[in-house]
Amino acid sequence: MDITFAYQKKRSEFGRQCLFSDRGPDLIDNLPSNRKLAKDWILKDPIDRHQQCAPIQAEHYLNTMRAEYVNAAMNHVEGGWPKDVNLADEEQPKRYRRKIEKDEGFNHTMMQLFKNMENCILQNNAINIYQQYFSDVEETPMVEKSSARTVNVYQDQSVPTRPITHISWSPDNQTKLAISHCNMVYQAQIPKESPFSYIWEVENPNRPLLTLKPQHSCVCVEYNQKDPHLLASGHINGLVAVWDTRKGHEPVELSVTETSFRDPVHDVLWIHSKTGNEFFSSSTDGQVKWWDLRKLAEPTETLILDHTRDEEQQLANALGASVLEYESTIPTRFMVGTEQGIVINCNRKGKSALEKMTSRYTCQFGPVLALQRNPGFVKNFLTIGDWTAKIWSEDCRESCIMWTSFHKAMLTHGAWSPTRLSVFFTTRSDGTLDVWDILQQQKTAALGVKVCDEALRCLRTHEMGRLVAVGNQRGTTYLVEFSENLSVCNKNDKMLLTAMFERETRREKILEARNREIRLKLKTKAQADEGAGEGAEGGEGTAEMEIAATDATFMDSFVVSAEREFYTAIEQELAKLKPVEEAPPDEVHEEHDQFTEMKPQPVPVQAELPNPSPQKEKAKDKGKEKT
Repeated sequence: MDITFAYQKKRSEFGRQCLFSDRGPDLIDNLPSNRKLAKDWILKDPIDRHQQCAPIQAEHYLNTMRAEYVNAAMNHVEGGWPKDVNLADEEQPKRYRRKIEKDEGFNHTMMQLFKNMENCILQNNAINIYQQYFSDVEETPMVEKSSARTVNVYQDQSVPTRPITHISWSPDNQTKLAISHCNMVYQAQIPKESPFSYIWEVENPNRPLLTLKPQHSCVCVEYNQKDPHLLASGHINGLVAVWDTRKGHEPVELSVTETSFRDPVHDVLWIHSKTGNEFFSSSTDGQVKWWDLRKLAEPTETLILDHTRDEEQQLANALGASVLEYESTIPTRFMVGTEQGIVINCNRKGKSALEKMTSRYTCQFGPVLALQRNPGFVKNFLTIGDWTAKIWSEDCRESCIMWTSFHKAMLTHGAWSPTRLSVFFTTRSDGTLDVWDILQQQKTAALGVKVCDEALRCLRTHEMGRLVAVGNQRGTTYLVEFSENLSVCNKNDKMLLTAMFERETRREKILEARNREIRLKLKTKAQADEGAGEGAEGGEGTAEMEIAATDATFMDSFVVSAEREFYTAIEQELAKLKPVEEAPPDEVHEEHDQFTEMKPQPVPVQAELPNPSPQKEKAKDKGKEKT
């Protein structure tokens, strides 16, 4: 390769010839040295200086316009309805449809559309589009083993850590978690305790997406299902607040102390209304209040959970509300779980307070910690409290239709699976998460997962059914993923579950009717005995004894035998501890005769006396002969 290049140029293009000549030096200026000025300077050695004589240049890059590709999709479920039409309410689409059909241009528009659709309709009539080609092939049963794994862990960012009291999934594909932290210990004085709560991105467990900074700790935080930017929260000082994630860390609306609750707000739920601006909350002071986020100065409605039958509701007689339940398909009805273990079924359309509280269920021995309707069978609901989980039917008020066995550790929370209707989850105070499938087995859980060593406090299921967020006592949230067989509903599951619920409900109704019949007979007999002149006291005592005997027949045989053995052991111990005083033979003889008439087994009492005297032995023999 030749690296030389010949550059040719004409002589005329070189310019004028340079003519140089010699010349002597010329003195322009003379600055003689000054020794006085030299004393003001210090010699610095070494010294580095840089100088750039070339012009400053910059390097630029130029790129063409980049084409960005975005994947977009549309899920067309139910028509293009206006924004003010609520699809969950069956009456609103019907009214809007009738309004459009009465329009003058409706018939003309439909005639124009019929021309384009006629060809498609004829094709559908010619071809059986609903034919199943592989209907005779049996579906392969799922043989996957039940399993669970922890996907992510979200920890409390403050020190000291606080328990988790509530978890809420965002409505936009449920990619975010709102977690509230609050220490519910009464009058707990913990220095430097933070009142902050957090919103987490599911895929990023390292840093929270947003920190909610209220003045007082949030007991519960709930997303608005229509607007993913709005949240409602209930605080430990009885106030409720509304948050907008687009406007920062502070609440945009806050209720007034005079019109709020007296105790901590334990639950907040949004109402499926037309505007999506209404929610209601409950507290342990016995009140349920409805709010409009556009005006939180006062509640729109208040209900006092007074269980007495007085027309005037009093807050002193109210039952403390511990949990709320609301189903969007029945927007006027809701349920309240109380600290006394009672669940109240309410109807908001009632005119008075007594009409609003339609029915009551005595569910648990302690507070009702979780309450939720089955997503497929709204008449059946799940309650969590004390050491058991129970499934109830609205038609049976006296007893539940199904229940779990008593656990050694107390249950703290529970929820139904949104996709597999026969599965529900429970959390325990020993850090275990149990998965129950009532179609497979009822005595034990289908799967038990030891999530952590601390007590689990709350859980929330994902709408797809496979993910469950669980919070513990130390402020850590675990995102647990379950196997597919615990989240996918089989072909016959709904039919089998319907038959099971109907069978158990029918059985409980028969038992309730039989129990009422027996009690009515006993009451009638007691009244007849009183009328016959046996006396009020004797009649009441006889009726009480018969009722107790009737209740004993319905009790478990193991319980009856255990009670009998317990009281027998107590009598024996009391007999052993009874003191025996020394007395003359005649007195001992008389006492022994009296004791023999009262109870025919006095021998163990005398057998424990060490070295009895001959007089006592003679008295003992005489007593035996007389007996």
